[in-house]
Amino acid sequence: MVLTPTADTPPAVTVERVETFTVALPTLRDFTIAGGRVTARGRPAVRVLVKVTASDGSTGWGEATPIPSWTYETTESIVSTLTQYLVPAVTGLPLWDLDRLVRACDRTIRRGWSTGMPLARAALDVAWHDALARSRGVSLGRLWGRRRHESVELCWIAMGADPGALAESVAEGRAHGYRHFKIKTALASGPDISAEVARVKAVREAAPDARLIVDANQDGTQDSALRLARLLEPLDVAALEQPLPANDIEGLRRLRDLSPVPIAVDESLRHPSDLAAFVRRGAIGIAVAKVQRCAGLTLALRQCQLAEDCGVALMGSGLTESDIGLAASLHLFAAHDLIAPADLNGRQFLSSPYATGSVIQVRAGVAEVPSGPGLGIGIDEGIVRELAR
Repeated sequence: MVLTPTADTPPAVTVERVETFTVALPTLRDFTIAGGRVTARGRPAVRVLVKVTASDGSTGWGEATPIPSWTYETTESIVSTLTQYLVPAVTGLPLWDLDRLVRACDRTIRRGWSTGMPLARAALDVAWHDALARSRGVSLGRLWGRRRHESVELCWIAMGADPGALAESVAEGRAHGYRHFKIKTALASGPDISAEVARVKAVREAAPDARLIVDANQDGTQDSALRLARLLEPLDVAALEQPLPANDIEGLRRLRDLSPVPIAVDESLRHPSDLAAFVRRGAIGIAVAKVQRCAGLTLALRQCQLAEDCGVALMGSGLTESDIGLAASLHLFAAHDLIAPADLNGRQFLSSPYATGSVIQVRAGVAEVPSGPGLGIGIDEGIVRELAR
């Protein structure tokens, strides 16, 4: 039996238009990870924004962060994937049908080792969520029927090549009210990792009571990562994050078994099935939740729920997003229980000129989860268009 719309059955709200904007945002500080530079003070930080417009006039915004030093997607590949492939495939779909959005993206950009073009997909998925929730006049938490926390504690990224610079960075973070810290480390320089241990020690001495996370961003080998973990044990490190390449499941399993420091997995977990593979092999105890890495909120929610169901602890992280990505991550993390402060560091390294009206409040290193419709923040489209390249 086929049901046809009647006077009492309003037509389904569909997605009428999807627009893409490449914007240049002001940077506040230098930021470098093991793979290279993320931001450079004085040089604009490029982000790709997506605007979804539905047939009822509702709009939503999403964001992609091209960081080739972290993953393979570039500004050019994100824009071309969206405009040439994903947007034509999803325009006209019902706004409510998030599952159909995911399946359409899966068919259009096939996966390789894991999800194909997750950052591009994330911008579309988050904008879709924002428009759907605004169409219904509710926040994302109400849309999901899930919000456990009204705020999320954040950590400050301690930056510096030497102990003195790191101590100054920690002092700056403390002056802004942050209590907990994360430090990036590099392990590919050779067998002598004493300099990296000294850097971590400097942060610990400057913040003796802080939760401290060390992130290697895939830079180590099994031997160098294990040596580092053993040397970090006296420094009371909460987690050593992704010290091995993303596809080295057996290496991460071995490291988890041998390391005296908890090992967290980030870049390896682009799809819920990736997490399932780690769980089956006993290779994971801490999973890092990240919206863009998971191709958006739909799959990120599935992955976080799977982690909880499997007894895997969750930490939260981002990709140095502007306030659009910050809002999406806050809603995701507020729906779950994190074991450590979240690394949502966009405010530390760049500004979001287009965030107006309802803005995210961060006080003493704690971010309030927005409560308004959709993402819960205001976006000035005129400023977005002024910033567009």
